[in-house]
Amino acid sequence: MEAFFANLLNGLSWGMLLFLISMGLTTVFGVMGVLNFAHGSLFMLGAYLCLQFVRWTGSFWIGLILGPPLVAALSVLIERFLLRPLYGRDVSLQLLLTFGLMLFLDDGVRLIWGAAYHVVNPPEVLSGSVALFSRSYPLYRLFLVILGPIVGIGLWAFFTYTLWGKLLRAAATDRQMAEIVGVRVPVLFTAVFAFGAWLAAVGGALAAPHQSVGPAMGERIIIESFIVVVIGGMGSFPGAFVGALVLGLLHSFGTTFFPQLQMALPYILLAVILLIRPRGLFGAES
Repeated sequence: MEAFFANLLNGLSWGMLLFLISMGLTTVFGVMGVLNFAHGSLFMLGAYLCLQFVRWTGSFWIGLILGPPLVAALSVLIERFLLRPLYGRDVSLQLLLTFGLMLFLDDGVRLIWGAAYHVVNPPEVLSGSVALFSRSYPLYRLFLVILGPIVGIGLWAFFTYTLWGKLLRAAATDRQMAEIVGVRVPVLFTAVFAFGAWLAAVGGALAAPHQSVGPAMGERIIIESFIVVVIGGMGSFPGAFVGALVLGLLHSFGTTFFPQLQMALPYILLAVILLIRPRGLFGAES
């Protein structure tokens, strides 16, 4: 029983990180129609900036607060000067551009921080462990499990009740009509891309004490984020949440019960979902 709950919490903690990254990816796709291959590199950049601020100040919280806005500011330049000229053109150009950005950012990280892996310690208040079911469990992972639903509720409230959230949903539903009624779509697109990058960087900063910070961390996360988005349904908020939880639990329990298939399980799940429901669990009819 103790092992079951440990796997459950491990899966939930990883699923919450996946949800943050996948939510940014699905928001950008839902509003802008852009599949951003560089999204995982923005996640990685958030982790490295958190690492750098921890080295400078000794505070994880400063890294969590200051790192993601810097990534969002970089994404504004990317959207304004690189992506915007490609709107309305063949989608393969966007894919090639964001793939090239991923390679560029990955090499940039190696040049600045090196190819070695780094460790970021959790903040002191979350550095210990708690007793759960007769065994100790890291307090920071429990913090991620609790933080995930809070962030999910906050994002749901933002999209449902705020003016910007309503504008995002309007642009995602009918971009041309939103522009006709006065929505400044280019400004909205820039804000959406920056918001998605900020979410990815927040996920990276939160992941820094959870796993090693290294140049390859963005490559793994972007693949899993795409799987989450496809499983849940492209552009679906509840789909991103459910897909992230399912994939996180699949990783945790798969490592314990099916270690030989652990790497293949996400792709098996993806294939099954696509065969049964090609638009994803919460995807709308096209």
